[in-house]
Amino acid sequence: MNLPRSSQFSTDPFPANILTLENGLTLIHQHVPSGVVAVDVWVKAGAIVEPDEWSGMAHFLEHMIFKGTDRQPPGSFDRAIENRGGMTNAATSYDYAHYFVTTAAQHLSDTLPRLGDLLVNAAIPDDEFDRERDVVLEEIRQTYDNPDCIAFEALMESVYQRHPYGRSILGTEEKLMERSPIEMRQFHRSHYQPDNMTVVIVGDVLQDEAIRQVDRAFHSFQTPLTCAQSRLEAEPPLTTIRRQELRLPRLEQARLMMAWLTPGVNAPARQPDSVLPWRPEIDEHRDPLQDAYGLEVLSVVLAESRSSRLVQELREDRQLVQGVSSGFTLQRESGIFTITAWLEPEQLERVEALICDRLSEMITAPVTAGELARAKRLLCNDYAFSTETPSQLAGLYGYYHTIAQADVAVSYPRRIQAITLEDLQELASRYLSPYRYAAIVMKSL
Repeated sequence: MNLPRSSQFSTDPFPANILTLENGLTLIHQHVPSGVVAVDVWVKAGAIVEPDEWSGMAHFLEHMIFKGTDRQPPGSFDRAIENRGGMTNAATSYDYAHYFVTTAAQHLSDTLPRLGDLLVNAAIPDDEFDRERDVVLEEIRQTYDNPDCIAFEALMESVYQRHPYGRSILGTEEKLMERSPIEMRQFHRSHYQPDNMTVVIVGDVLQDEAIRQVDRAFHSFQTPLTCAQSRLEAEPPLTTIRRQELRLPRLEQARLMMAWLTPGVNAPARQPDSVLPWRPEIDEHRDPLQDAYGLEVLSVVLAESRSSRLVQELREDRQLVQGVSSGFTLQRESGIFTITAWLEPEQLERVEALICDRLSEMITAPVTAGELARAKRLLCNDYAFSTETPSQLAGLYGYYHTIAQADVAVSYPRRIQAITLEDLQELASRYLSPYRYAAIVMKSL
């Protein structure tokens, strides 16, 4: 085992150790004498690696992982964790799937081998495949009753017209019905391999013991299989306003969703003719993470607190909207900045125009020192509250190691505090154009 190369993104002291085991598996360990241990296993096998015809496979596999192995029948893993007072869950996104367990430290030797067995030796039984597919199909159908989900998926399809980020993580009913257990086993054996996996252990276990436990739990990887690969095509740049109108029956409030593309972590390293969603104005000298944190600050300034600009004007003063929010999401290949408003349909055109006007004003009338100070305080406090427990730390390290590098996790407060008023003005000008965005308008039939 050895320590990996130093981070290109962070120079802050990192409290955990990052190790590469002999089989290529990455282990991140931090000793926290708390009486509990959090284990979070991250796999670079999210929806982005699916070919279009296999859309939804990564999320469906997340369900099937818990259907057991030759040594663990379906349901036995959950019962074993619960009987020891622990908790477990999993999630799938575009860039990753991850599986996490929190347990008392004395039960780690019982629980970690069970988790490793599930991830390495998933059986994916035919009968369980058919039953669990019905569960996933019901998840998809439930989104049909959620106007916000419908609008957001339409927005992503508009922004990412060819890239996998534009597809639903859940997939579609039609494509899931075409899939087979054999294909899922191929997907699993192709992507759930040690060089694609990071095990994060934070809690009351020393490093040597953590290494021993992980070696024991993740030692018998199966021979990789090949499977269908994602085929990425050049993404058309967002150079105009892409607007789409949707109509739903019995919709109580109209929706306005707007989105702007920004570079992801990988973007500066690629060439301008890349298949990545972000193509124009790539600057290899820019730090995508610093830009991302600046966009988080802009999100807070615009619409993430009662005193933010859009909330104050559109909801409190003018009473044009029932609610308005903003957000920024960083991913490996693209970031996305969104603004959403819930309002009466007759106000849609006026509110969209006002939002565009306020974005233009951020370029000519920049953020004030007071607004910047409030946003920094809110974000740094949120960060502090999200790093209090071993499970929170394990999730934080795993997320950053998957999309960038783990030690970036601890640089967040410093990077937020380093953002200046001039940075925000430049970021607004560079990324939040009132003339280049995607918009979804949703009204009642």
